Amino acid sequence: MNDHLPTHSLDKSKISILLLEGIHNSAVDVLNAAGYTNVRTLPKAIQGDELIAALEGVHFLGIRSQTQVTSHVLEHASKLVAIGCFCIGTNQVDLGAAARAGVAVFNAPYSNTRSVAELVLGEAIMLLRGIVSKSTKAHAGVWFKSAANSNEIRGKTLGIVGYGAIGTQLSVLAEGLGIRVQYYDVVKKLALGNARQVTDLHELLGTSDIVTLHVPALASTQWMIDAEAIAACKPGAVFINASRGNVVVIEALKAALESGHIRGAAIDVFPKEPGSNAEPFTSPLQGLDNVILTPHIGGSTLEAQVNIGVEVAEKLAMYSDNGTTITAVNFPEVALPSQAGKHRILHVHQNKPGVLSEINNLFSEMKLNISGQYLQTRGDVGYVVMDLDGPAPADIIARLAAMPMTLRSRILY
Repeated sequence: MNDHLPTHSLDKSKISILLLEGIHNSAVDVLNAAGYTNVRTLPKAIQGDELIAALEGVHFLGIRSQTQVTSHVLEHASKLVAIGCFCIGTNQVDLGAAARAGVAVFNAPYSNTRSVAELVLGEAIMLLRGIVSKSTKAHAGVWFKSAANSNEIRGKTLGIVGYGAIGTQLSVLAEGLGIRVQYYDVVKKLALGNARQVTDLHELLGTSDIVTLHVPALASTQWMIDAEAIAACKPGAVFINASRGNVVVIEALKAALESGHIRGAAIDVFPKEPGSNAEPFTSPLQGLDNVILTPHIGGSTLEAQVNIGVEVAEKLAMYSDNGTTITAVNFPEVALPSQAGKHRILHVHQNKPGVLSEINNLFSEMKLNISGQYLQTRGDVGYVVMDLDGPAPADIIARLAAMPMTLRSRILY
């Protein structure tokens, strides 16, 4: 798969960018300011054949959490250079297939962490006070003033499962409210403040007044909170999931809520979620007055969406401008300076011995002087950037494409 994109000396408007799922207009502003004006936006997710059709001629794709970029979709996206996930998660993209196709994938791992952490803290306070059931009764005309089963959050123990960007921010905010913090993570992590790491998940569950999940969608996290894990929770604990919908066995959680073993729950993510606001939503947890259900809005604040739009759009523009892949989640990471007066070629290839030698021999044969060369590998993929003293010959992309290890190559400028 090879693509000769328009170069800096030509009109950047020829580079086609498609943004799906109502990505904030801050992304469009960043791209426009960088000279990319051929930006098309759609308010919803699209899938399968419809997505394949929409990607015809598209160089850069922006999505959120719903659009599924499968290996089948990638096989038909011959012009695609990069994907921007305008969210934290990237499980909606087949990252391996994208890498093998020479498509870099970027995300926004930090821009909405504050929003998620604030939501979790607010929900924990509401659950400990029984606010949901009291509010439901008040709406129905019932005055239920009682301190029974109503507690302050100060002095309680918060158990964070997954001590990443969100978990650590939540840890710091929680301590400011006088909460004791402990966390479980499969990797040894430096504790912030007075938090402490627990090495056994069931120990954390059994000693936490509040359990909150902040793990990625991996094979190892799928259904990790099953009936056995829920039974291990401290009686009367509250439970919050703002991570991924396939981490918790919902039916087991429902049984624990109905029995009173779990005092209350707040769930923001679900095994199956509607693709748009027009589609219906169902959950076994509907109708329980000790449960807060929210439509995957942990990071859906205006501030977060603005920040995400800027963060990911800047990464896409930088990759298009000079080939920098720093923070790519599936690609060799290379930080590249712009070189005035040079001509830059990007080459993505299978990570096998002899590729760089083959490229250098080709350039020598074509009497091209390489003034700078940058190479990084990651897994099965290698990425080499070459700056030339003189202009690249018209047939250079075709010559590179003829190499059996080539995945994608393009002249940048």
